[in-house]
Amino acid sequence: MGIVLSRSPKSLSHSPSSTAEVGDYAAVSESDLQPIFVLHKASSRNVDGKSIGTVRTKRRIDSPPPKSAKKSEVESVEEDDDQFFSKLRLEVFETVWSKIEKTIRDVLKDLNTKIFNDIENWVHKSFLSIRSLRTPTVSEGVRSLPILTEAASKQLYTALILTRNMEIVDDLLTFEELGLHLKSQGCHVAKLSSMDISAKNGVGGCLKSLLRQLVVPTIDVGDVTILASWYGENINSSPVVIIVDDTERCCGSVLSDLILMLSEWIVKVPVCLIMGASTTHDAPRKVLSVNALQRLCASVFTLSSPAEQMDAILEAVILKQCSGFIVSHKVARFMRSYLLCLDGTLTSFVRALKIACLEHFSLEPLSILLEHFFHDDCDQLLTGEANGLLTEAMIKHAFGLPSVKRGKITRSSSEILAHGLSDLRILQNPWRIVVLCIYEAGKFDKLRLLDIFCEALDPEAHHLTSLDASSGFQDSVMLHSTNLNQHNHGLARGSFIRRVLLKLRDLSPAQLFALVKRWEHLTVEIGEIHDKVQELLSSMKSAEATALRQGLLNSPKKHASRSHSKLEAMTERVASLMDFMLREYMKPVESHPFHEIVCFKNVDKLQSALIGDPRRRIQLDLLEFHKILCCSCCSKKCSSVSPSMHDTSIMYKLAQEHADVINLHDWYEAFKMILVPPSNKGRQNPKASPQKNKKKRMKDTAEPKAAAAPAESLIQARFCRAITELQIAGLIRMPTKRRPDFVQRVAFGQ
Repeated sequence: MGIVLSRSPKSLSHSPSSTAEVGDYAAVSESDLQPIFVLHKASSRNVDGKSIGTVRTKRRIDSPPPKSAKKSEVESVEEDDDQFFSKLRLEVFETVWSKIEKTIRDVLKDLNTKIFNDIENWVHKSFLSIRSLRTPTVSEGVRSLPILTEAASKQLYTALILTRNMEIVDDLLTFEELGLHLKSQGCHVAKLSSMDISAKNGVGGCLKSLLRQLVVPTIDVGDVTILASWYGENINSSPVVIIVDDTERCCGSVLSDLILMLSEWIVKVPVCLIMGASTTHDAPRKVLSVNALQRLCASVFTLSSPAEQMDAILEAVILKQCSGFIVSHKVARFMRSYLLCLDGTLTSFVRALKIACLEHFSLEPLSILLEHFFHDDCDQLLTGEANGLLTEAMIKHAFGLPSVKRGKITRSSSEILAHGLSDLRILQNPWRIVVLCIYEAGKFDKLRLLDIFCEALDPEAHHLTSLDASSGFQDSVMLHSTNLNQHNHGLARGSFIRRVLLKLRDLSPAQLFALVKRWEHLTVEIGEIHDKVQELLSSMKSAEATALRQGLLNSPKKHASRSHSKLEAMTERVASLMDFMLREYMKPVESHPFHEIVCFKNVDKLQSALIGDPRRRIQLDLLEFHKILCCSCCSKKCSSVSPSMHDTSIMYKLAQEHADVINLHDWYEAFKMILVPPSNKGRQNPKASPQKNKKKRMKDTAEPKAAAAPAESLIQARFCRAITELQIAGLIRMPTKRRPDFVQRVAFGQ
């Protein structure tokens, strides 16, 4: 009997150990794949190797746990902490975004309140006009026929609402709010979309939708007599309002027939029609027939423009302290270009803002502090109950931010972090107010807040203003535009703030007085600016009173020069005040320490989320399929190709080995070799006993036919299907007549 020293455990796998023992060994060896040494007998006459396998398994179980096990416990604790903070950041994101979303809804509702009230008054006046024509008697109300009246009494009161939006997606919320507003005032409201008013549904489908909203939700018959009997039996004294949100996309013939039918039944069912149009006043003429147009008694209402809605949302969400979240200069410029060049809808801007907020909370560990950002006792919250959330790793991350390193903050503690966030919150407020003051002056030049906001976020422009502030702006405003280029705070020629500065000299005394009056309302929270504004306002009032006494407002030509000098002096003082605000308080958020906690700066993440790169994403999914399928058979050997992989992934991995042209036969043979690997049944171990080889042959013959290799036809079918999927994905080009045995790769790389 001899002793053999075996180094690799794979050499012992040929022993016929029991399945349970092999499973135990595999379970143990998965955690630690270090080489082990096992002593066993060298004699091959002992065919029964159960005792050897048993001893080996016990040795592995009784052995002390390796150091990697302790390391895995630490890693598991860190993974639990990461999951906890990821969940917490998601909860804080939902809280922050709910505030932003509620603010957006309130802003849009406030913008449309006046229009909604006007439409409500129009509905009630139209209802009274219909009732004043004729009231149906009891016998007429029972009949299932319209009441015969003169043509003048068959007018259908219609409100044409001009939305001025590019897409209907921006108007869905507006019409929904309008319907809720009219319902709260006692009206019966039903909505019809362009899908309801289609050639497929016809007038019957429109009536069916109206009856389901007004009468019974389960009705399946489109009959106008049901609507008339419902209104007559309930003795309703409220109007019926039908809202068509998108007139241009409706089927013209169906909408015309619906209008004609409703006008015939106007006495029994007093209907007011509200039609939404996004283009011009003559939109109904392009859709409706002549007979339908003659039945309409139209009134026009105009909603706020998309630009006005955008400015109102930006002012309420970003420039007024709503949630604390803000975007960087580059992100704001990308969102502006995405809005103007790619989509153009308000909904896309809100979606981009939401994605930016979500990406910020997923990338920045300290974003959970936004929950306490606007509390008055922010310092106590962060150093008290929230101090448990500020782990050592988070504090180290906070003081490793680039803005903190630029500020040369050497000490690191939770108290310094809390004070830094408090200072950031306080210093942001003057910047927001100055931006709003510039926007008020830019309204005279029809500038949009989004343009001014993107420019005001630029930290490099702030450094230029600091450098050029000493050059003196008071004298430059009254000079020629060529001289003004040298003294306008280092702003570029296409700068929007520069346009505001240039526009000041073109304003009349009344416009300057109105501008300073609005500044007085905006700068209440900043005492230094507010005092200067009040001083300027009082001097302007005294100058106006002096001009009235001397008769300079309607002065003759001999006093024109004196009036011009007064206007120049007034313009110079207003420009001097704006110069002071820009020089002292125009400090964007990116110039302060710890701004990365509240400011999203990764424009690449936002761009890939909004625009995306679908071809690259498809290639990555095909190569990293195990991350999506989460299968155990492929995750361990994802670098190699295995038969358990998806056919399309196998084909694409094999295509990586070729150039821009792939031979179909070679590709198929490689694919077939993966599915049907070469058999090793012909190879026999010469040292093994004949009895063992005989048992192995009997076991192979007893295997079911399901484990056999796939048939040739099945392999060809799977190959063709995988090629078709790659072609649909845009990764390959099918063979041509010139080269029918080759395909061409279209996409390269990852």
